Amino acid sequence: MVYPETLDDVDVLAHTVYGEARGEPPEGQAAVAWVIRNRAAKGHDYLGKTIKDVCLKPYQFSCWNLGDANRQKLLELQIDDKSYLKIRKIAEQVLNGTLPDNTKGSIHYHANTIKPNWKRGKNPVVTIGNHLFYNNID
Repeated sequence: MVYPETLDDVDVLAHTVYGEARGEPPEGQAAVAWVIRNRAAKGHDYLGKTIKDVCLKPYQFSCWNLGDANRQKLLELQIDDKSYLKIRKIAEQVLNGTLPDNTKGSIHYHANTIKPNWKRGKNPVVTIGNHLFYNNID
């Protein structure tokens, strides 16, 4: 069993991307990782000031929400799982800057199957896979 509080930045980022975007292509997984990195770079209390803070901020990334089906998958995820290892590599590359930000500085995104209230009146700056990304939300 994994306890998110014990994970370092790379692993909590990789777990979050696994929970949010494991069914997406690598570009989509990198995009979710970039949203997290961009939020941490903003350094706002309401977004989180570190990678871990951003990932574990209540109700920001649904895969960590109590009662979310993905949460249990994350807690039971084996660190030698092949799909996890691929995502972890992407997380490392995003954190060290060797993968470019394909979100144009976005700090918000959502799946194309939902219409959150916070996006009202805003257009996504990019669509990658099944996610829409925004850099214009205050």
